[in-house]
Amino acid sequence: MIAPNPIAFTAFGFDVRWYGVLIASALLIGLFIGIKRAPKYGLDPEFIMDFFLYMTPAVIIGARLYYVIFSYDYYLAHPEEIIATWHGGLAIHGGIIAGIIVAIILCRVKKISFFALADVLIPALPLGQAIGRWGNYFNQEAYGSQTDLPWAITVNDAALGIIRVHPTFLYESVWNLLVFGFIFFYEDKIKKVDGELLFVYLGLYSIGRFFIEGLRTDSLMFMGLRTAQLISLALVAIGIGGLWYLRKNEDRFVNSMIRKK
Repeated sequence: MIAPNPIAFTAFGFDVRWYGVLIASALLIGLFIGIKRAPKYGLDPEFIMDFFLYMTPAVIIGARLYYVIFSYDYYLAHPEEIIATWHGGLAIHGGIIAGIIVAIILCRVKKISFFALADVLIPALPLGQAIGRWGNYFNQEAYGSQTDLPWAITVNDAALGIIRVHPTFLYESVWNLLVFGFIFFYEDKIKKVDGELLFVYLGLYSIGRFFIEGLRTDSLMFMGLRTAQLISLALVAIGIGGLWYLRKNEDRFVNSMIRKK
């Protein structure tokens, strides 16, 4: 069989796709990580649960909205597909933006440090992405250009038929696992103040995404340029600038480290 079965199982006549199973699993693992890490940063685990209740639908809507906006020609012609997230089409950059907006709003309302919350949850993000990317495999999407490399996968391309291509979903999954591991190393050996993990993640993830995106054949485009690469360059700059700002103003954030000792 060339293509994997996108259906994980059927319950009560309803097909449950691997895409949804993997995303749900990533969210649950993220919640578990957040709850376990919350006390280290002086946060109530119940606040993490509340945050996930607001964040989860916002992230899915944001990821879908981002994808639809940059694929507007298709969705203008097929408006019934706008809500069909089970067919794929969730852009992680849209999800990240939505998640950050929800976090900022909720932290302002609850008078909680945004940087503390960010660093509690950041390790869950690359791990969740590493898991979620395999949904692209089961949906036969987000693959790269043709190649004869030994690790190439076989797909049934709508235009080209059966071809061997770069498994870009796998590349990004592996890169995210490396980022996940480095974040813990950075937290233990290098970090000085809250917020650093957020900017380390934004920079490192975006470096990998920039190069991997260059291999893909289904990139969202903006004015002839790959949208994900443009956003990645911006996020690398934000990551570097954010770390510089936190270190330059270290005295303002030093209480975060005192709290954890």
